[in-house]
Amino acid sequence: MSDAKADTRTGEVRSERWIEAGLEEIARAGVEGVRVEVLAKNLGVTKGGFYRRFRDRAALLEAMLQHWSAGRIAAIEKHTSLDGTSARERLKALTARYSEHINTEGMAVELAIRQWARSDELAANVAAHVDAARLKNVGQLFRATGLPPEEADARAFMFYCFIFGQGLLFLERGQRKRAQLVAKSAETLLRDL
Repeated sequence: MSDAKADTRTGEVRSERWIEAGLEEIARAGVEGVRVEVLAKNLGVTKGGFYRRFRDRAALLEAMLQHWSAGRIAAIEKHTSLDGTSARERLKALTARYSEHINTEGMAVELAIRQWARSDELAANVAAHVDAARLKNVGQLFRATGLPPEEADARAFMFYCFIFGQGLLFLERGQRKRAQLVAKSAETLLRDL
């Protein structure tokens, strides 16, 4: 077992690795598939190590939500930081980042958590918190272009509808035509800025 997966003192799988394995499994099989036995088997360890790290499955699920939330919020804060670029340039780069390179595993986790959130209050609250952070940060970029707050918020909402929606569509077009359509749509979203 590598150091990245195991505590070097005990040889046990670290909490972070259980969380990562849980996120991998939720992407594959949904929240119902996140079971201690399955994760232990996938990690090549016994269930005993799990119970030294987490009191129960619910604690792991909560840790998974917190890990996902912190990662998504840190990512949007990083990607919306101006760092010497204009707000329009940052929006263009952000649009390209999320529309040209679809992270299929990340999208699978996102969809699984949103499905989970339909029937679980904690998951719903965490997803809403992530959405609020995403909309706030992108809205600030649109405001920095000179748009009034109400229009900036509407554009931020459309931005996320576009980013997530286009990643879910299986267009009957070739890769090149699809890329052209996505690029033209992104250009339309940023028009007049």
